[in-house]
Amino acid sequence: MTKPTQYQPTDVLITVMTYPHPSRGYQELVCTAGITRSHEWVRLYPVDYRYRSQNQQFHKYQWINVRLASRGAGNDNRSESRRPDLESIRILGPPLSTDDGWRERRAIIEKMPVRTLNQWKALYDSDRISIGIVRPVEMLDLEIEPSDPEWKPEWQALFSQLTLFGDAPKDLAKIPFKFSYVFRCEDNDNPHRAMIEDWELGVLYLKERDRKASEQLAAQSVKEKYLNWMFSKERDPLLFMGTTFPYNSWVVIGVFYPPKQQQGLLDFGDANLV
Repeated sequence: MTKPTQYQPTDVLITVMTYPHPSRGYQELVCTAGITRSHEWVRLYPVDYRYRSQNQQFHKYQWINVRLASRGAGNDNRSESRRPDLESIRILGPPLSTDDGWRERRAIIEKMPVRTLNQWKALYDSDRISIGIVRPVEMLDLEIEPSDPEWKPEWQALFSQLTLFGDAPKDLAKIPFKFSYVFRCEDNDNPHRAMIEDWELGVLYLKERDRKASEQLAAQSVKEKYLNWMFSKERDPLLFMGTTFPYNSWVVIGVFYPPKQQQGLLDFGDANLV
């Protein structure tokens, strides 16, 4: 007989939310990750974020309490992955402030280990560590490549099926570009190239597309913020990186971009887009 899943109530500071992806079981899914009170990374998966009730729709840098299983869904054996009891999600307060040079957020992030991407890859091979922070010594570029403008046929069929036999699915725009950082770490002269899957990037792209009525101009606006602004000399940026499942390639799942200590803020603004 299979033992019932055991869940543990856990406080998690949400720091990562990736752009939603269609799902057969949950309509759509958002890869969500955060840091516990004991300064450990956890990945909450699956999370059907936009289909949660309004009082369960948390934001980045917001503490929540959620019951977590001891392991992830299915055969996900990554060490940080935990299956959440979605109905148990409780928001514990407002997002941590960006006042005083992001002091409240820095107090949490600065307690987490920072390693090179090669070091994180080695830890994945040995211990299935699959989330970590990287501080590039040089950010070389943000590459933009065309991507399929529409969801693949099997997802379009799923949207149609959901419309016929259940509640209408929420609109989910397909981003017609792939955005990738090209950067170098201190232990390797060869640059790394990693796709950016941050939801904040997707929201920025869609807002800029609607404002400028041009996909190309919107993509360039993303590059302006994610490269020229976040990695300007006035900022102290870090990359949140994690592996995809089941292929376990490393991608950028978020960017932490506080102003450098005792430096003024620029006028792009620090409000979360998600």
